[in-house]
Amino acid sequence: MPADLDIVIPVYNEGPNILATLGALARDVKTPARVLICYDRPDDNTLPAVRNNPLTYAGLDVEFVRNPGRGAHAAVMAGFAASTAPFVVVFPADDDFNAAILDPMVTLARRDCDIVCASRFMSGGKMEGCPWLKATLVRSAAFALHRVARLATHDPTSGFRLFSRRVIERIKVESDQGFCYSIELLVKVHRLGWRVAEVPAVWFERKHGRSRFKVLTWLPAYLRWFAYAFATTFLRRPANTVAMKSREE
Repeated sequence: MPADLDIVIPVYNEGPNILATLGALARDVKTPARVLICYDRPDDNTLPAVRNNPLTYAGLDVEFVRNPGRGAHAAVMAGFAASTAPFVVVFPADDDFNAAILDPMVTLARRDCDIVCASRFMSGGKMEGCPWLKATLVRSAAFALHRVARLATHDPTSGFRLFSRRVIERIKVESDQGFCYSIELLVKVHRLGWRVAEVPAVWFERKHGRSRFKVLTWLPAYLRWFAYAFATTFLRRPANTVAMKSREE
């Protein structure tokens, strides 16, 4: 059966985490799905962990995608290039607690939402164990982008979100660092007036391995898209906003 959802998981030595994540996906996701594990190097310890334990995720279609470059951004882009499903979600390799929200995300996407965000900061969501600097920056950015720039999600900086095939194929990604592509696609969809939705998600600081989220390194790249969001809201109206409101009314 063709997949309705491609689950892109960028990995870097996620051997201690990946089996619990795949097990949760196999157990909780009912949408026909395929998992694309995107890796940099053939000696990544994620690969043998997955290959040697197929019973852990029995029934789940898992494929490997070699990143032609290096790093989280290139890995996600390789996953996007390999994806064919109507919907594509970028899922954390150490997340064995949010698999059950993927089906509701697909349901919203089928209702013509081009991006569905997994939100830590809406009602029902939470973020625990985050280092204070990262937590302060993320929460401050989320407040400004949602409340002031009026992005249609309480959690605009998260890399965990679902994209429609239209977003993947029609919007060019200009970013080349980390997870900046995620906010870039969000603010470009905001400017186009395409629909954005969100579902509550939980987030816990990882127990094994190091996070690839580098706040200070990526901050200048993020700021470019912050400015883009504010410029869209205050200097120009999203192209399809009026038409969308008319249809909804």
